[in-house]
Amino acid sequence: MFGRDLSEAIIVKSESEPHPSTGQPVGLPVDATPARRPGPVTLEGRYGRVEKLDMRQAADLWKVYAGHDHIWTYLSAYGPFSDAPAFSDWLASRVVFEDPYSYAIVGTSGHALGIAALMEIRPAMRVIEVGHVVYSPALMRTPLGTEAQYLLARYAFETLGYRRYEWKCDALNAASRRAALRYGFVYEGTFRQHMIAKGRNRDDAWFAILASEWPAQKAPSSAGSRRKTSTRKDGRR
Repeated sequence: MFGRDLSEAIIVKSESEPHPSTGQPVGLPVDATPARRPGPVTLEGRYGRVEKLDMRQAADLWKVYAGHDHIWTYLSAYGPFSDAPAFSDWLASRVVFEDPYSYAIVGTSGHALGIAALMEIRPAMRVIEVGHVVYSPALMRTPLGTEAQYLLARYAFETLGYRRYEWKCDALNAASRRAALRYGFVYEGTFRQHMIAKGRNRDDAWFAILASEWPAQKAPSSAGSRRKTSTRKDGRR
């Protein structure tokens, strides 16, 4: 078992240079300036906006989530909710968290249609993850759903200064895996028995976009959003 042929292993070659003293291969120097933490911005797009999650959006969100228990299946620790008060209690806990830092995805009508969060925030390493993504059926497979992911990624790379942007999901969540690839994330592997989620085993599929990959990945999305996209720091329209 421990002596198997390692030639079968998949090796990802890292960029390197010789260590100045030993000559051993070491990683390339990087800017170690910490990234900034996410905050209460409003990210305006062509099809809607992304803004800090607020309890005022509870009624809108419950309206589009109620009766769709399947959207909670692969969330590891919460949902579905039996009624509006139970959902509101959960939402109140999300609003105050700094990590995950939750945002609402709002359509041009002004109504919230979904939630996404920036999480696992490691400014010193300049690594951040997008997760706790809860799209209502009204948001799934829409231009706004795609644009919201573009706006959050652009915010993480271009405003906050992160160099690695992660997406992790239950390996059985085929829709999430497809979405990650569609948004330009690179599949990096599956972490077996990574979690116990709602009393069940969960293998996690990991994806990421690097800052060096972002210019090429953002091009298709930015073409559709650049004319109306802006960022406000006060978290309001």
